[in-house]
Amino acid sequence: MNSLKKTLKKAIPASLYQSIEPTYHLLTATAAATKAGYPAHNMRVIGVTGTNGKTSTCFMIHKMLTEAGIKAGLMTTVAYGVGNDITPQVAHMTTVSAPLLQKRLAEFKKQNVEWVVLEVTSHALAQHRTFGVPIEIAVMTNVTHEHLDYHRTFERYLAAKTKLFKLASRVGVINADDPSAETFRQVVKQSVSYGLKSGDWRAQDINLSAHGSDYIALIDGDSYHIHVNIPGEFNVYNSLAAATVGREVGLTKTQIEQGIAALAGVEGRMTVVDAGQPFSAIVDFAHTPDSFERLLNDVRNTTKGKLVVLFGSAGRRDETKRAIQGEIAGKYADEIVLTEEDDRDINGNTILSQIASGAEKAGKKREENLFLVPDRTAAINFAVSRVSSSKDTVIFLGKGHEKTIERADGAHPWNEIETVRQAILKKLSSDD
Repeated sequence: MNSLKKTLKKAIPASLYQSIEPTYHLLTATAAATKAGYPAHNMRVIGVTGTNGKTSTCFMIHKMLTEAGIKAGLMTTVAYGVGNDITPQVAHMTTVSAPLLQKRLAEFKKQNVEWVVLEVTSHALAQHRTFGVPIEIAVMTNVTHEHLDYHRTFERYLAAKTKLFKLASRVGVINADDPSAETFRQVVKQSVSYGLKSGDWRAQDINLSAHGSDYIALIDGDSYHIHVNIPGEFNVYNSLAAATVGREVGLTKTQIEQGIAALAGVEGRMTVVDAGQPFSAIVDFAHTPDSFERLLNDVRNTTKGKLVVLFGSAGRRDETKRAIQGEIAGKYADEIVLTEEDDRDINGNTILSQIASGAEKAGKKREENLFLVPDRTAAINFAVSRVSSSKDTVIFLGKGHEKTIERADGAHPWNEIETVRQAILKKLSSDD
């Protein structure tokens, strides 16, 4: 059927193709679920959607369940598996194709999985990839500017996200601080909310550090002492969402507290790279305006010296966010290094110029504190060379956990964390 899809995409107008594409995906998903025997019907499913924070929230929920002795399956952008047997996800896709999704669910069923924690994108919901997967608990992290290249308008993007909540048979877990909270609340049978400013679950006495956070979560007069090993205020939100799910599932206070604290980290999510250098080096998957704003604000507040930010923007993806992200980075960073991030068949220099226009709007000047280095490996080496003090931070955004980088001639093997590590070691050896 994939060959038919490609033929249709080339043969008919784009607007017509977009109107019939969901039907194609629904047929594919129906066939896949039928062939697999609807394996998800034998399990309980927690679906997590949102623009940012989905993966970390999924990992926190899965870790809580696993630490509590519950057999839980996990499917996210980063990895999939059961219990502590987790396999890295190679594909550049959050929710896998319907046939692969059903295949993995069938594998989970064979392993007697009770709960499945599933990361669900707006693309997957619009394309019916999760057809045949009964959602018991739906979780919303936040909804901000992203994927408008596909959905065309924010309203269509939001509508795709709410589909998960319409499917939820039991409860929807909603970020009360998000402007779209009421939209989600209106489409779900029952809801529970969380937030820092409002919500059923509230975080207070928050202590943020470069290594994580500690805070008190309050619900119905009860208090939970939460420790998160992944830094950033946004991970306070993610862990609050996870704690909310834990209570809905029936976990005890101790199981929730210990489960969240047991998660050491998520690959490519605020991952600290330590090769013995004095400065801080962080790798993160952030690639949206909202995630840039949240993350860079947090890092700026914990960085006493120079902050250097490296990033790019993917080709064949939403162009409108490029200048916005450049301006956000320009607001927080002392220096910016722009480079490739899956250019695909789009001219990389054009992408970098679009981002640079935003950074220049924020006051950055080329070759002074704004540098364009097209090759990502060279750019990483250059970014590392710009920091030296124990008070400095260099952060690498956009690739995170991904194992390939996509160029005009196809996908090439990539490991951001290891590339950063090697750049640091190279700097240390040259400094000796």
